[in-house]
Amino acid sequence: MNPDLDRLQPYPFEKLASLIAGVEPAPALERIALSIGEPKHPTPSVITDAAIAHLHGLAVYPSTRGLPELRAAISRWLRRRFHLPDGDIDPERQVLPVNGTREALFAFAQAVVDPVSEALVTMPNPFYQIYEGATLLAGAQPYYLSCLEENRYIPDFDSVDADTWQRCQLLYLCSPGNPTGAVIDLATLQRLIEMAEEYDFVIAADECYSEIYFDEAAPPVGLLQAAAAMNHRDYRRCVVFHSLSKRSNAPGMRSGFVAGDAQIIDRFLRYRTYHGCAMPLHHQHASIAAWDDEEHVIANRRSYREKFTAVLQILDGHLPVTCPDAGFYLWPSTPIEDTEFARGLLAGENLVVLPGRYLSREIQGVDPGARRLRLALVAPLEECVEAARRIRRYLESL
Repeated sequence: MNPDLDRLQPYPFEKLASLIAGVEPAPALERIALSIGEPKHPTPSVITDAAIAHLHGLAVYPSTRGLPELRAAISRWLRRRFHLPDGDIDPERQVLPVNGTREALFAFAQAVVDPVSEALVTMPNPFYQIYEGATLLAGAQPYYLSCLEENRYIPDFDSVDADTWQRCQLLYLCSPGNPTGAVIDLATLQRLIEMAEEYDFVIAADECYSEIYFDEAAPPVGLLQAAAAMNHRDYRRCVVFHSLSKRSNAPGMRSGFVAGDAQIIDRFLRYRTYHGCAMPLHHQHASIAAWDDEEHVIANRRSYREKFTAVLQILDGHLPVTCPDAGFYLWPSTPIEDTEFARGLLAGENLVVLPGRYLSREIQGVDPGARRLRLALVAPLEECVEAARRIRRYLESL
């Protein structure tokens, strides 16, 4: 067996299951889970109808490259959403459909990293654990950048010295951030693009939460948008990852894409041809319908805004928490250890939440996830409101 498998930590939900094993929850209350970031809004009919209409595609092997119509729809969406110049993002050379960004983010490191001695992959801390696992199994070392409140939960890229950047082969970004919801601004993205050129590394921008935001006039900026604005229009060293799971409430469809640097996409396609991960044809047709429609996405954002407004109003003055820049998580601090808080909340209120330390690593004595919770506001409005009331009641009992 690959000995690097032993370097993988248990997934956050494995840790959570161990933490709450044996806890007897309040029997009079129905369980509510805010622990998993799985959208609970209905999948729009424009998507399900297209999938059903193309089930005959089950009789055909799909290609790894995907349908030309899907790649064209993705290219159109990128230009519309991120204000890219006409003709940019060639669907033949710069777009590749993937079966959800989780597998793509993992596979990308396997294709990009040259496992030479002291190779580094830089990532935010806290983080989506796929980044860390992908790094270790690619033969590199993770380099963690803490996302602290004093820096608006954005990694302090200026704290990284030149020698570290020189060893860096891949930089994972997550904007809007999971779990913090922080959005990296245009100027910072452009500085990182310049650094990628200077130090010869690739930027993998996980932008899966980019379509859940609160101001319709101010959507989060993206990496390709930043590159185009600085006339970096070959998008060299820049690759973005997008998904329909959060944007379109279709987590079970496992549909997303990667786009950007044509040379990197070409090499990644070769890897994926061996990887055996072509998207089923009925999923591709459903994805075309999804990327071509914005009405359901606008309605989705409206539902999340309603939940954030209601929950924050209930928690105001009781739990230190602020509205994130984007995404569907709250990242509050806790008055006691986050693991103790999570166990107590389940025992007293039958509410499941994720301790922040399960999403982070302690580096030089600092754990940016300690004494924090990730609350996923994915349940229906009534459940989110009831969960907020239970949190407030539990806080009052401490």
